[in-house]
Amino acid sequence: MPTERLLGEPVAEAIREDVTSRVRDLQRRGVTPTLGTVLMSDAAADERFMDLKHAACDDAGIATRDERLAPDAPATDLYRTVEDLADDDAVDAVFVQAPLPEHVDTTAVRRRVDPQKDVDCFHPENLGRLVAGDPRFVPATPAAVRRLLADYGVELDGQDVVVVGRSAVIGKPLANLLLQDAEGGNATVTVCHSHTADLAAATRRADVVVTACGVPELLDGSMLAPGAVVVDVSANRRETEDGTVDVVGDVEYESARETAAAITPVPGGVGPVTLAALLDNVTLAAERRADG
Repeated sequence: MPTERLLGEPVAEAIREDVTSRVRDLQRRGVTPTLGTVLMSDAAADERFMDLKHAACDDAGIATRDERLAPDAPATDLYRTVEDLADDDAVDAVFVQAPLPEHVDTTAVRRRVDPQKDVDCFHPENLGRLVAGDPRFVPATPAAVRRLLADYGVELDGQDVVVVGRSAVIGKPLANLLLQDAEGGNATVTVCHSHTADLAAATRRADVVVTACGVPELLDGSMLAPGAVVVDVSANRRETEDGTVDVVGDVEYESARETAAAITPVPGGVGPVTLAALLDNVTLAAERRADG
């Protein structure tokens, strides 16, 4: 039986259609949803991701504020930028691109994001609410993974799921969402990371493997159980021998699809859904502010 490709675009399109309708409703009320973004990096991949976010907002009728700082700028410049967006009544949502430069205190930045505008659960209050089962927002990438699996009919209740990666923006919130006693949850979740002694032993036991560690082709088909579902969140830029740049996931796609029942391509899998999920959260933030 051929391996199913879990394509993100059909899922993303459904989310975008809903968002566009809701944005029009807000506009009829005199409200234009506005997202403020903050980038403190000159990495081509980070700049590209931010450009994609702004283009997606524009297509949906969402206004944007684009704040970009040099990676060696003083940390106080970043703190002030985040505070200004938090205090600006014209801004409904704030997104800070991570990771941040080493000289920046990430915790100090997190605490400066208004929790009511924090559409990617950057603030510790919002991450805590998610862990407690009462999320104000579901971060875009974890929301995308859960929506993608649901739309393709992948059952998680009672299944063994391995999440490779423990970041505060993807791995930890996703693991908690999949654990919760709610729709799209009730999985038995193992979180693996750089200190996991035998990663292959863990992933071979899994019904579903989700990778979000940012290590190109860390996993291959020999590390998967026959019939597993693989969701590869990462889009790693890798220079080839001829000087061009490829985008690859954490999973070696060709060998994995020989073993897996279903797998997301990179690119074209989780990425489009993540962008759409961010639009959904921005619109939700604007709706809540409009409703008082």
